[in-house]
Amino acid sequence: MGKIKVAEDTYLVGIGVSPGIGIGEVSLFDQRPLVNQALIETKEVDAELLRFQQAVERARDQLKKIKLAVSRQQHLREHLYILDTHLLILEDEMLVGGTEKAIRAQMNAEGALTQVLEQLRALFDDIEDEYLRERRSDVDAVGERLLRILSGVSERSIKNIGRNSLVVAHNLSPTETMQMDRSHILGFITDKGGRTSHTAILARSLNIPAVVGLESVTSMVFDRVPVIIDGSSGVVILNPSEKTFEEYRERQQSYEYLERELDDYLDLSAVTTDQVHIALRANLEIASDVEQAKKHAAEGIGLYRTEFLYLGRSEPPDEEEQYQSYCEILRQAEGEPVTIRTLDIGGDKFVPELNLEDESNPAMGLRAIRFSLYEGRLFKIQLRAILRASSCGQVRIMFPMISGVAEIRACKKILCEIQAQLDRAGIGYDPDLAIGVMIETPSAVMIAPLLALEVDFFSVGTNDLIQYFLAVDRGNEHVAYLYDPLHPAILRALKATCDAAKDAGIGVCICGEMAGESLYTLVLVGLGFHELSMNPGCIPRVKRVLRQISKQDGESLVDNLLLMSTSKEVSAAIEKEMRTRLPDIFAQPPI
Repeated sequence: MGKIKVAEDTYLVGIGVSPGIGIGEVSLFDQRPLVNQALIETKEVDAELLRFQQAVERARDQLKKIKLAVSRQQHLREHLYILDTHLLILEDEMLVGGTEKAIRAQMNAEGALTQVLEQLRALFDDIEDEYLRERRSDVDAVGERLLRILSGVSERSIKNIGRNSLVVAHNLSPTETMQMDRSHILGFITDKGGRTSHTAILARSLNIPAVVGLESVTSMVFDRVPVIIDGSSGVVILNPSEKTFEEYRERQQSYEYLERELDDYLDLSAVTTDQVHIALRANLEIASDVEQAKKHAAEGIGLYRTEFLYLGRSEPPDEEEQYQSYCEILRQAEGEPVTIRTLDIGGDKFVPELNLEDESNPAMGLRAIRFSLYEGRLFKIQLRAILRASSCGQVRIMFPMISGVAEIRACKKILCEIQAQLDRAGIGYDPDLAIGVMIETPSAVMIAPLLALEVDFFSVGTNDLIQYFLAVDRGNEHVAYLYDPLHPAILRALKATCDAAKDAGIGVCICGEMAGESLYTLVLVGLGFHELSMNPGCIPRVKRVLRQISKQDGESLVDNLLLMSTSKEVSAAIEKEMRTRLPDIFAQPPI
């Protein structure tokens, strides 16, 4: 059955992952192979094993060719690590060894690989941190590449898509995004995807407007249907009317004008109109991302996710490997502070006897600091590496998912023990390195004044804090609408955290998604945050807003917001305030 005609001004709302307005025509791009899963006879096993191994080699050759082409493009070189990640996935024992094991159990190569991919997806789905959970998209991309090869599907090049196109796909891999011709492709929308996938990160870096997570848009459209996408709001308009087209054309021109102004802010200080400095820092996970942070004038690293040193391997990194990795980031940071967060994932991957697969609620189970304190050997190795690296630059250490004073005291006790060991061994470290905690749980908010007496700074992880505070699983489509950063309870939690930090005379940072949303900048400053840490690409926009507002005005706004009863009231008040103060930046969307 063919697709029905799209009605005029059909509005859809997904997840805006890369800002900008795209106006063009649909170009469907779907490379999903049809997978034939079948049992095989014993005599066919060797042939299937060989077919799978040859597919792995061919996929490796394809990725190496893409990497070579990308390395010749200056603006893409900083993203070569994504291709390296995909090449490493092709060597992963769980993927390759698991598939070979399933083939030996008499399943054909396509079926065996599909089974293993489903198992790996389940493992990633149990990871609480959204950024880490989105790394499953890299496994999916490699898996689909292998399935295309095994199924004999010719790889279609996204470079051949025609002019004035808006790509519509079920999903897009980072390699496909890298190969987009920006002069032809005006943006993309997908059924799948999240804000923190490598595809979304690339889209932001390449300034390609993008909306993801639309679930079924590929089944609604066909080639050449007119479409408008707003990568800031997540709005997609199929078959826009003439009136809608003109409204969005004006918005597009305004947006592009403002974007050209952003470069003017790179060398300016991040200060409010009443001369209050707010440190704008970057969130990152690997050393190569430091260049992106410096490019956008980040004042150091507000969150370094160490989990990426541990993922995609059967054994955890040893002390020396971690030490070298931390030192490399510190060298590239050139004296700016680097906040290193200790391991923030579950530990069954490295301590199989824990058997955490049976945890009914992994999000509230043995993970983050709970796992680190439970499995002290791995924790001590990481702390020792961080301490040693502190002699290479300005290190701040941060402990995740703290829920009580006893936990932070236990961490500090172990840290003191390792410092004593280093002293005896004559190994240098910074004895004054700052210690902080992530405020991510309701209990941490409630005892923030007590925690503040134990540490040098707070860092609020709003993604988890909102989820735990509101008892909302963002992955559950039935309740995801309740996940709201502007819920009155969240505003009160943020205010209480900032007040506790102020009373104790310690710093307070916010490193969740709220930090990078320029609409919230006035509120966050008014609440009392001294630092905002975000995706590097968000820094110029936030700085532009920051330099046109005052802390005093932010405090007045917060006082009014705290009197409101619903998220809807809070949201409307913030939007009205920002549109009134900065109409050129926060124009009313024509919807």
